[in-house]
Amino acid sequence: MKKLLLLAFLAAACFTPSQGQDTLKVTFEEAITIGLESNQDYQMLQNEQELLRTEKQAATAAIFPRVGISNSLTLQSGQQSQLVEGEYIFTSINNKRIYSGLSAELPLYNGGRIANQRKAASLVEEAGAHRLERGRQELVYLIAQQYLQVLLDEELYHLALENLNNQKEQLRQIKGFVEVGLNTLSDQYNQQSEVARLETVALNAQITLENDLWKMAELLQLPSGTFPQLDPVDIGAIPNTDLLELGPDALYELAVDHRKDFQAQRLFAMAGKKQLAASRAGFFPQLSAFFNYNSFYTSLDQRSFSDQFLNIYPQRAIGLNLSIPIFNNYTTKLHVARGRAEMKNRELELQAIERVLYQETKLAYENFKAAIRRQASTEVQLKAATEAQLAIHEKFKLGLANFVDLAQANQQLATAQSDHAQARYTLYFQEILLKYTVGML
Repeated sequence: MKKLLLLAFLAAACFTPSQGQDTLKVTFEEAITIGLESNQDYQMLQNEQELLRTEKQAATAAIFPRVGISNSLTLQSGQQSQLVEGEYIFTSINNKRIYSGLSAELPLYNGGRIANQRKAASLVEEAGAHRLERGRQELVYLIAQQYLQVLLDEELYHLALENLNNQKEQLRQIKGFVEVGLNTLSDQYNQQSEVARLETVALNAQITLENDLWKMAELLQLPSGTFPQLDPVDIGAIPNTDLLELGPDALYELAVDHRKDFQAQRLFAMAGKKQLAASRAGFFPQLSAFFNYNSFYTSLDQRSFSDQFLNIYPQRAIGLNLSIPIFNNYTTKLHVARGRAEMKNRELELQAIERVLYQETKLAYENFKAAIRRQASTEVQLKAATEAQLAIHEKFKLGLANFVDLAQANQQLATAQSDHAQARYTLYFQEILLKYTVGML
């Protein structure tokens, strides 16, 4: 037993933050704010949404002409040949040449590729916004879950310490009874064993608390060496049962209307159809209008730069480009096949979410109802265990009950206290879980 206690205390020392480490006192609302600002996964979703927004802008701008300006400066020197009256004449020249051009191209017909890409990009951007909102809800849900778990760990740890102190006091009383002959020495040894067991229970509760505290720090992305000190929440408040009154079928309809991941996947499926239509545009001719304007200046011409560039050498061209696909090594066919596969996969994912959505809402509904019943039953359990322990303890002091009865009453009380604490936190969390499940967190 001594070796086990020593190992347990060493384990606790490994998990207990040293005094040199910092603590950050936070409320539940502050924990949510910190998580939304610093959580890596949520920040990545925000970055992806910014990219989707830019892709939508690019797809929308594709209907406008592409305009570009090109400029070049050339310095030419050395022997140059020139054919004059059947003979080559070589001369040494130094020539400075400046070229500038303006080009514009406007798509006129492309098989609906631009229109479908623009619609697909808009749907994907909207789906990304829903996905980002669901990511926010998921982060709030995870923080709430871990926050309540830490508070529950703290309460269970305090209950373990309270039970340990009570059993230590009882051990002191039994030692006194043994000295006056009211109890046997075996009762004292049994109580010493019980105290040692409760010390291990308290130590395990402390280790669990420290582990969950560090998980909370990681979830909030706190600086290294900093762990949170959480303010309590009012778990004794009467839960809001308005959602329970709707029933599972109405909750499912509510989830269909509010679940952002479901709405996002439905938009992704619609975008897949538009992207498939855009890829099929490669089978159709492409028609575009173009306009080119260019001019240049050369030092071999003695006239001025403005006269050459603006009056003598400007050229203008306007026309139409028609591109007819005949054979492109099955590239378009590959794009269509890839688009069709992506569309079908998105539809399968949508069906999967729709299939489990009712199951999730039904399960959350039943768990919430069960949590209410469990909380009520544990209140009765705790009250009965408290009364029983008091009665057995009084009988034990009078010599009317043996140590086994007292130990059993003590364990039943400790179990009732633990069950009641877990039931209260579970009920508080089940309300959060139901709101998260229907997308209203």
